[in-house]
Amino acid sequence: MSHLLQHWVTEQATRRPDAGALVFQERRVSYGELEARSNRLARLLKDAGCARGDRVCLLSPKSPETIVAILAALKADAMYVPLDPGSPAARAEKMITACDNRWILAGGPVGPTLERLFASPEFARTHAVGWLDATPPPRGVEPQFSAGDLAGYSAEPLAYQNSARDGAHILFTSGSTGTPKGVMITHANVRAFIEWAVPYFGTTATDRVSAHPPLHFDLSTFDMFGTFAAGAELHLVPPELNLLPHKLAELIRRAQLTQWFSVPSALNYMAKFAVVKQGDFPSLKRVLWCGEVFPTPALIYWMQRVPHASFTNLYGPTEATIASSYYTVPACPANEDETIPIGRACGGEELLVLDEKLRPVPPGEVGDLYIRGAGLSPGYWRDPEKTRAAFLAYPAGATPGDRIYRTGDLATIGADGLVRFLGRADSQIKTRGYRVELGEIETALHALGTLRECAVVGVATQDFDGVAICCAYVPLAGTAVKPASLREAVAQTLPSYMLPSRWLAFDELPKTSNGKIDRRRLKELFAPEAVNTP
Repeated sequence: MSHLLQHWVTEQATRRPDAGALVFQERRVSYGELEARSNRLARLLKDAGCARGDRVCLLSPKSPETIVAILAALKADAMYVPLDPGSPAARAEKMITACDNRWILAGGPVGPTLERLFASPEFARTHAVGWLDATPPPRGVEPQFSAGDLAGYSAEPLAYQNSARDGAHILFTSGSTGTPKGVMITHANVRAFIEWAVPYFGTTATDRVSAHPPLHFDLSTFDMFGTFAAGAELHLVPPELNLLPHKLAELIRRAQLTQWFSVPSALNYMAKFAVVKQGDFPSLKRVLWCGEVFPTPALIYWMQRVPHASFTNLYGPTEATIASSYYTVPACPANEDETIPIGRACGGEELLVLDEKLRPVPPGEVGDLYIRGAGLSPGYWRDPEKTRAAFLAYPAGATPGDRIYRTGDLATIGADGLVRFLGRADSQIKTRGYRVELGEIETALHALGTLRECAVVGVATQDFDGVAICCAYVPLAGTAVKPASLREAVAQTLPSYMLPSRWLAFDELPKTSNGKIDRRRLKELFAPEAVNTP
């Protein structure tokens, strides 16, 4: 019985070897080719000493070669560790070192990073590179093998030692300072979500699925393995299109995509630049988002123009594997300030809204959001202290070892049984004696219709308020929006104590490598001398 992630590709290759598995720009890779190439690379890795449970780091942009490398690492009974190819060498080195691994599979424009890493004699002595591209490797880096060596290895399937409980990959947290945390995810964690999601969304072999998020972001796990489980075709979205909304729209049309999945910022960009036509994307059946709140005005824009598609909000942290809850919006929201729930738990999951003593709060009351179920990671890679702090024993659990994950989010459960996300626990601030949810201010600003993007953060001050409410914003193209006019407009819906006192205009908000708004960076930028006070 199939229980490992790579089995889906093998099954599709056996039944439909000529069916399309991957599309990238003008290239198409069939399931048969994907199976054969990943088998060859897996055999090469094992021949080079890669063993069960080893970590194989991937330093390569999204490409067919990188997908082959992911599958090969799994087929070698190892865990793949996707790194951000745009990450500074010092940060990449921290993650590689934390993995305590030997192998780095690399390709694409990562020469400068590799050169800096291998400039250290100790690093060069303990690490080896497999070069994935047909192009020459970077100067100063001698790969132990390259793409040309694969032809010498058999394309036949391998026998695996791994079980479903073994690690499939380690994903490092992004956008933080200090030492990154590695979240270990098992084959069983991923399969539990995929086996719920594919039937729920009705994915079939005729689907053409977007692959928009970077491979070091866990949304990509659903893109890849959800597609392979259904025998569908995965269309890799080139990262250079992320800031070109009209190009993203062109790709959806040209590829006749049936499913789009991304963080909300990509959808928001396409809405704010008005690149979606009435009745656009006739092939598109599903639009999914996860990772942040999707501003309701932009959701209305999409639902009005693409009424033939379903729209689903997915919610879940990396530690709980891809997503833990879902809400398919039943109808276009009537008001721009309407809040979209995060909904109900996915199959095998449970959402718990608890008080400080881990007791369920009554319906309608605010509590801390915890997750329980099949998606929970075993914990942080080689960090038992952080694991114990985030993954707690569930007092009401029926069996020993029953755990819950502390998300750090605030939520409430309505009388309708739907869970509503209220923001990060650390995004709730206290100012002038009032408790303020920063997400509520963002909702009010989005509803004005004059901003392409905005984010609100709280910054500690020495003045009367104790915390300054700070707003970073990007005006709509061709408009000149001043802080004074924004403050005056939003004062029509918010009380005075919730009005931002510091403002910064941007051409683009700073983002983490996952495409989320970099709120930590915004807090750094809100120095008193850098801001406008209306």
